[in-house]
Amino acid sequence: MSRILNLISIQLRKDFSARGGIPRLPARTICCTANKHAEEGDAASALGKRWKDTADTVIIGGGCVGASLAYHLAKGGVKDVVLLEKSELTAGSTWHAAGLTTYYHPGINLKKVHFDSIKLYETLEAETGQAVGFHQPGSVRIASTAARVDEMKYQMTRTHWHVTPQYFIGPEKVHELFPLLNIDKVLAGLYTPGDGHIDPYSLTMALAAGARMYGAQIYNPAPVTRLDPTADGKWDVQTPHGTIRANRIVNTAGFWAREVGQMIGFQHPTIPVHHQYVVTATVPEVKALKKELAVIRDLEGSYYLRQERDGLLFGPYEKMEKMVLQDSWVRDGVPPGFGKELFESDLDRIMEHVEMAMDMVPVLKKADIINVVSGPITYTPDLLPMVGPHQGVRNYWTAIGFGYGVIHAGGIGKFLSDWIRNGEPPYDLIECDPNRYGKWTDVPFMCAKARESYGFNNVVGYPKEERFGGRPTSRTSGVYELLKDKCSMGFHAGWEQPHWFYKPGDDTGYKPSFRRTNWFGPVGRECRLVMEKVGVIDLTPFGKFIVKGKDSLKLLDRLFANTLPKVGQTNISHMLTPAGRVFAEVTITQLTPGEFLLVTGSGSELHDLRWMEAEAAEGRYDVDIRNVTDDIGVLGIAGPNSRKVLQKLTDEDMSDGGFKFLHCRNIQLAGVPVRAIRISYTGELGWELYMDQKNLAAVYQAMMAAGKDEGIDNFGTYAMASLRLEKGFRGWGAEMNCDTNPLEAGLDYFIKLNKPADFIGKAALQEIKAKGLKRKLSYLSVRTDDVDPEGNETIWFNGKVRNDEITNGSM
Repeated sequence: MSRILNLISIQLRKDFSARGGIPRLPARTICCTANKHAEEGDAASALGKRWKDTADTVIIGGGCVGASLAYHLAKGGVKDVVLLEKSELTAGSTWHAAGLTTYYHPGINLKKVHFDSIKLYETLEAETGQAVGFHQPGSVRIASTAARVDEMKYQMTRTHWHVTPQYFIGPEKVHELFPLLNIDKVLAGLYTPGDGHIDPYSLTMALAAGARMYGAQIYNPAPVTRLDPTADGKWDVQTPHGTIRANRIVNTAGFWAREVGQMIGFQHPTIPVHHQYVVTATVPEVKALKKELAVIRDLEGSYYLRQERDGLLFGPYEKMEKMVLQDSWVRDGVPPGFGKELFESDLDRIMEHVEMAMDMVPVLKKADIINVVSGPITYTPDLLPMVGPHQGVRNYWTAIGFGYGVIHAGGIGKFLSDWIRNGEPPYDLIECDPNRYGKWTDVPFMCAKARESYGFNNVVGYPKEERFGGRPTSRTSGVYELLKDKCSMGFHAGWEQPHWFYKPGDDTGYKPSFRRTNWFGPVGRECRLVMEKVGVIDLTPFGKFIVKGKDSLKLLDRLFANTLPKVGQTNISHMLTPAGRVFAEVTITQLTPGEFLLVTGSGSELHDLRWMEAEAAEGRYDVDIRNVTDDIGVLGIAGPNSRKVLQKLTDEDMSDGGFKFLHCRNIQLAGVPVRAIRISYTGELGWELYMDQKNLAAVYQAMMAAGKDEGIDNFGTYAMASLRLEKGFRGWGAEMNCDTNPLEAGLDYFIKLNKPADFIGKAALQEIKAKGLKRKLSYLSVRTDDVDPEGNETIWFNGKVRNDEITNGSM
């Protein structure tokens, strides 16, 4: 180790490797001056082009993501695509990235993004004539603990139906792929052939060349100085060279994305973090190899390591207490002129990981360090990017917050291009929806979560994972203080919501596992409570909207495939995409003539609101859509004794005849005005009770007191999910989403193809129905003692993999 530290002071030459990707900069360099002559040449070139006054799409930011979007849009036939780069292409995070590429992702949807990226990178050089320096030696994720082995087995249950190849391998195969390992520490590996690394600079230049080849214009240096929306939904994009009127704008500005968002009133929750990697000189044992080493990811050591020419490149993720946020940029903005600069390196922060790497790969002990790169990469609170159209303004899109921009760039460019050109996303990617964040995502929360996400980069990825940094936010319901010490809370769109409740003798707390863990018994107890007695649940996180106005019926008839409920009644309705896929599931209640309450899942709040607002604006409907999610608290009460409890607290007739299923009524409950909807989300008799947030605790306490003789108690969302599955009730995001149509999901009852209104997706569904379905949702019962399905597991039939997967797992 002392040799490594002593070699940090070596004077280094500033150049690029033959591969083109690793910047040869002094280890102690900070904020170097960019090549002014190159900038002047770029400026002269940009000003020498014909300036476009109008564009279909203006892309703001010329890193690998922005260049990919320009390439895909132009190749897809979109005319008048313009990319504006404030300084030079790759400035920001792209130019200094380590360039790792992998098919692997623990989530199902982002695997499609990774797949599309790699397949593009394999052919891009031949298409554009621009070398990209793509190496594909494969990669291995190393398991050195029993929990890691379980994690890999869990991931293997979800892989066989997916197009991405992935293999669970033993230590011998791991050693074959990376013969320099200390194999004594290896229990198993997850091998992904086709993985590797690419030169980010050359990749971006190839994408830019392709974009120009298909007709896109790229201007640089062309910083955006102002963004002004027009009355017809377009944008005036101002630069020092002139103004462009654009049909839409896409923010791909990397660590400048927050500043671009601020031009139109958004505070995007993105923050730069310091990431360091180390490059060694030639290692004789590496040079002697006959083929390139696979990339390894030592998950316990929390680092990646790959071959770089005849040496090694090693990049760790420090623990959260040691990692560094560039939070001054959030407060003061990015320093003017910062673009192709680095931070000062700090090896002390990563020495723990250096020691683990040397133990796993002993040749590192003798390796000479020739470069330490410490540069900014952008994080969001949950580490996933923000991709898609943004709620609150028209025709403003984002592709920002990429902690892994190189592997995401190709696939995200294709994803957004398809969405822009076709009017709907090509597949479900709601985990990256920019609208998953809201006003509750303040700076302290963002910083806490970014620190947590970086530090937890390689922790074991359990099902039902919870992370507690930055919690609670400002979003707590009226019963949070009453319940917080009695249960295990989950995080839902900023809200704290009980997952399951404790009883004396229970093993309490958050204890994740790939097997049945401490919540399994208590959740079964809560299910029996609801089926046999009566339970109460906090449903406040539901997204809630009031829609009213002259054209409210006309708008909702256009948006939803079901007929609209009569005044005082409720139904389940679905918004579909033009291709007939399920964009959202919403409960609709007509409160008074032309006034509707719409309720959706917590994670879909702004996702659904944006879709409705966009249709209202596009169709010029005279309506008012108001988000009342934070104002209204919701309690659910369910079970055979629920009616008895409510009847004790109100003079209203709560009988079957007096209060019918799917009806709504304003009642007084314990002296509090409540809007009650009789509905069943568990398969049992039940009501949802909507009221002012400040009254929630009083009503909750009144119900708990009134229901003592009926055996009333609390239940959480785990029990609710289990009960709905037992009844075969579908749930958006599990049994249906933008990857499924409602007919194959078994939602025929809610789809009224014969209603007069031409709802979105109607023509597509009629065609789908006429051709016949190719697949149909089925419910399976799985016999297991200790390991339950969690979702997206592969289905095997007669020894063969079906091209289907389990959509959700019973609890």
